[in-house]
Amino acid sequence: MKKLIFSLSLFIYCLLSLNSHHSANASETYTFGIVPQFEQRKLYSRWKPIIEELEKRTGLTFRIATALTIPKFEKEFAKGNFDFAYMNPYHLLKANKAQGYIPILRCSDPIKGILVVKKDSQIKELSELNGKTIAFPSPNALGASLLMRADLERLYNVKFSPLYVKTHSSVYIHAATGLTDAGGGIDKTLQEQEQTVRDALRILYTTRPMPSHPISTHPRVPREHANKVQRAMIEMNNTKEGNELLSKIPINEPIPTTFEDYKHMLGWGLDAYWKKD
Repeated sequence: MKKLIFSLSLFIYCLLSLNSHHSANASETYTFGIVPQFEQRKLYSRWKPIIEELEKRTGLTFRIATALTIPKFEKEFAKGNFDFAYMNPYHLLKANKAQGYIPILRCSDPIKGILVVKKDSQIKELSELNGKTIAFPSPNALGASLLMRADLERLYNVKFSPLYVKTHSSVYIHAATGLTDAGGGIDKTLQEQEQTVRDALRILYTTRPMPSHPISTHPRVPREHANKVQRAMIEMNNTKEGNELLSKIPINEPIPTTFEDYKHMLGWGLDAYWKKD
């Protein structure tokens, strides 16, 4: 009888512990890391309503977590400090290796780096950039600088002097005004420039396409919750209001994704061009 009472007590204790753990897990606040693609106020103004809508649709709770600089953001995901994270494709390769981050969602449109020159520039071929100065936003800007420099040197054997000017807009102005011979950017940021700047430029080269910035999860996040976020983002895009919110990031036409979509980038030799902080 005593053994029966003990066994029953143990069963009830385990059941209560399981329920307690489940409740704590369900009410957990997840950190949602966001690469600092905009200055802080702009980043929060664009992401806050998206996160609020995610909370309504999933029943989960999130806290926006970012960093003032991309190098600091990289240190945070390398330590596994984000439960969910919106990062660039190369970040994913590093985050997957360091912590096992798993991509769950991305924009259907690929990313392409572009190299622009002044519209009336005499430069017609990439080989003519040998010994010239090219503007880039920063060493680790993926499409605009990292892949662009790898393409120019590894695929076309072009030797040039890089000038890092901090922003995509500054790159385009440098190229448009002739301050540099060319400039690296991406197709999406070029479309955001003033018409006068766009009219003053010509695209000389476009890089290999890459799958776009993924939303990824740390392995500790239950798959059930990762799936909820994936479904909610896709459903959000199917509404006019949600589509408008997501287009500001931008995530246009979000689709499910896996690491297989990014794996081929491991062979591009980008590590040689990555500048450590």
